[in-house]
Amino acid sequence: MAGYQEQNDETDIYSDDSRAELVEDGEMSPEEEGFMEGFNEESKKITCAECKQIIIDSNDAIQAEIDNEELLFCSEECYSKYKKRHDEG
Repeated sequence: MAGYQEQNDETDIYSDDSRAELVEDGEMSPEEEGFMEGFNEESKKITCAECKQIIIDSNDAIQAEIDNEELLFCSEECYSKYKKRHDEG
């Protein structure tokens, strides 16, 4: 068990460089690398600033700058609700 822990401390399989090194060394298959890359991308999901719904395609989102911060909204309705609450606050 100590050997596993030792290796776990030295290698971060979530970084691009570490995964590439593991594939190069034959310790991870290219398929596993692709899976891990996809997993990392999934964890970077974009959500609506109002309702927190996941925005699948950021090109379809409403973009607005409020207080020097770029925000994304899933719909005009969410943008309006957020803006109204922000303007009142």
